[in-house]
Amino acid sequence: MKRDRISDNSRNRKILMEGNASCGVVFLLGIALIGCRQSPREAVALQYAYSWNEDRPQERALLQRFTQETGVRVTNIPIPEASREYVDLARKLLKDGSGPDLLNVDLIWTPILEPDLIDLQPYLASEIAQLDPQLLRNYSVNGKLVAVPFNVPLGGLEYRTDLLREYGYAHPPRMWDELESMAERIQKGERAKGKKDFWGYVWQGNAAESLTCNALEWQEAAGGGRIIEQDRTISVNNPAAIAAWQRARHWIGWISPPGVVAYRETDTGLIFDSGRAAFSRLWILTPMSRRGEARQIGWRSSLPPLKTGLSRMPGGTDGSSGTLGGTGTAISLHSNHRQEAIALLRFQLRSLIDEGEKYNGPDPPNQIELSNPPSMADPESSTQRASVIVARPSIETGSAYKRVSQAYSDAVHSVLMGEKSAPEAAADLEKQLIEITGFRPGPPRTTDNNVR
Repeated sequence: MKRDRISDNSRNRKILMEGNASCGVVFLLGIALIGCRQSPREAVALQYAYSWNEDRPQERALLQRFTQETGVRVTNIPIPEASREYVDLARKLLKDGSGPDLLNVDLIWTPILEPDLIDLQPYLASEIAQLDPQLLRNYSVNGKLVAVPFNVPLGGLEYRTDLLREYGYAHPPRMWDELESMAERIQKGERAKGKKDFWGYVWQGNAAESLTCNALEWQEAAGGGRIIEQDRTISVNNPAAIAAWQRARHWIGWISPPGVVAYRETDTGLIFDSGRAAFSRLWILTPMSRRGEARQIGWRSSLPPLKTGLSRMPGGTDGSSGTLGGTGTAISLHSNHRQEAIALLRFQLRSLIDEGEKYNGPDPPNQIELSNPPSMADPESSTQRASVIVARPSIETGSAYKRVSQAYSDAVHSVLMGEKSAPEAAADLEKQLIEITGFRPGPPRTTDNNVR
């Protein structure tokens, strides 16, 4: 009897333990189900790095529409204004895996950032096929399309339409000689009215990427080449390039302020908008297609308060030259949200294609005068002298471009500051570029295309 009672108790304990275990499983399952109901899967948030000057109302509206349609949020990561500072930051963020999912890439930095960016061609082939092929060249590295362009600015000239008419000029300057005489006369007249800090021409003279763009325009228009030619020869130490740098040196203290050697884009914009300059070099946004003309002023979040006009840069013996600028959107190779990033890029591209020229901004208001502004269209249709779009030699120099550009802007800046003569600076620069690139010197070259 005693053994029977012991057996019964053992069976009861076993049943009780099994029952408790079952209850525990049910209890834990219930908690898990409640947890799932209380913690829904969070929406994907894409990190998108783009600079403040890209943050225009139409771009913000487009990103908001994407979020509304997909539920995918897009967060902006601000980036530095200075191009050379940005590439160092972008490379670091991409390498350590803490970088953005999408990022704006200046076309000159594509060879440097290429290892950490995906090839977009397989994902966006139908959309890419509708873009201008000559623009895509600057975003292709080793057969890999690492970014697609959305912002296509060209170097151009901004001018005061009211002052040109007041002083009897029917059109903006087409040659550098014309700009000098017009700037001097208007400057003298405005100072006679009491505007003692008025200047004829402001531009970006800081030893930065902006000076590389300016000096390349002077040099190319004078027939001095494009620093590194497409055949990988060096063209800086020649009479045309030297004369172009000397001309710019002569402007300082005459029609340009002494402080111009420290100016960046924001500085020239502030001076022009405050009514203290007749002419200013700036970026002019152009459509992605060949059909239209300029539509918006780069480096501004709003329109200038003055009566202004936009034109292509003045020319020299080889016509007019405007530097090709712009940023494209790329996707990080290390993104955890690649499919969502591709979806956003496809959404942007289709909006660009569907809306055409409207994507780059509305038609200019009445206060903006367009006088043959720079365009991706064939310049041979122009009534002006020949005009070319000059690309900086980032494709030819690859990962060495930053050193090439820094050496070039430093050399030109030394001439502007009076630290070196132009011939001395050109000779020293040629030696530096040979050392940096391993290329040989050669004469300036031209091509049949309007993009050099």
